[in-house]
Amino acid sequence: MNFEHLLSQDVQEFKINFDGTLPTLAFSGSPFKDITIQDLLVQIEGNIKAKNKLPLWHNTPAILFPPKLNLEQTSSQITAAYKASLIKGNSLADLTGGFGVDCCFFSDKFETISHFEMNTTLSRIAAHNFDVLGKQNIECRNIDGVAAIENTFFDTIYVDPSRRHDLKGKVFLLEDCLPNIPMIFDYLMKRCEILMIKTSPMLDISVGLGEINNVSEIHIVSVKNEVKELLWIVKKNYEGIPKIKTVNLNNLYNEVFNCQFPDTKSAVITGPQKYLYEPNAAIMKSGAFNQITSRFSMAKLHQHSHLYTNEVLVDFPGRRFIIEKVLPYSKKETRNGITFGKANITTRNFPESVNTLRKKWKIKDGGNKYLFFTTIENEKKIVLICSKI
Repeated sequence: MNFEHLLSQDVQEFKINFDGTLPTLAFSGSPFKDITIQDLLVQIEGNIKAKNKLPLWHNTPAILFPPKLNLEQTSSQITAAYKASLIKGNSLADLTGGFGVDCCFFSDKFETISHFEMNTTLSRIAAHNFDVLGKQNIECRNIDGVAAIENTFFDTIYVDPSRRHDLKGKVFLLEDCLPNIPMIFDYLMKRCEILMIKTSPMLDISVGLGEINNVSEIHIVSVKNEVKELLWIVKKNYEGIPKIKTVNLNNLYNEVFNCQFPDTKSAVITGPQKYLYEPNAAIMKSGAFNQITSRFSMAKLHQHSHLYTNEVLVDFPGRRFIIEKVLPYSKKETRNGITFGKANITTRNFPESVNTLRKKWKIKDGGNKYLFFTTIENEKKIVLICSKI
């Protein structure tokens, strides 16, 4: 990748103003003699991808982008900013620096940042972008971060281990990743006060707690109701019960719910009342289903349905609905009760899929009606016709 030619004014203007299609450009070839079509496509595709995921990078002139895979694996701007809000100090080492999005935001919270990245091109790109973004307190080192910190101590070490291979149905384990955190856990903890580990949401919380010790907090981070990552904050000599913190990040507001793991509360079970509540994805990942009932003064429809109800509307980290009608799930009752051809369908603890139900009852997707097919007490199957609040 020729940085000098990619950063020329005409190439940068071409990247920013490109409004064609990538396949057409790939077929026609590069209009610049010193730049391959492959390198040009990487920059244009990266700039397009960054518009929503990384607006700071998208809106900053002279930014360079890495190949598609590296950009897909990096944190989004909104999740990186959230991570940076959790920690601060004098020094931080990012052992798996990558494109450098997390380091960029950590740099506002720490005096010095060490960005370690073994991929030479990726390390050079990150260093260039940090300079463009004015992040002068970040040092980029093209070296294995785990080996490089052997004789150094940091306030915080951050690591984002990557999976070594396709899981193919296996349980997600930290030992399946690079670096292998369980194997080097003691080594890392001797070189920092706080260790922050970012993992895929595929990692089961109980499994992760069985692989590493001294976990003080686990943050389940969602963006617009899609779980993006788990953050494990490990503190030297911490021996308490980990705090589970769920957050659903939105453009206008954030939904926050803190709970304990495991969930040892007993749930109150009742039939449908006036309002229906559906927890956001981060809470669903936490497994704190019973704690919701006592926290928000509501009941569950069934131990395994994870839908909640009450008579008085309350603020809730998830979706809220007014229950308009409760239908027993039978051919006659359901057909007579569903008098519209379009609705949003959700299933919870129900034997049939959404696609099956759409075909069976001839319901198109959309509209302002919400149908919940679920199970209540005594294993009764019902349909809730609702309107969203």
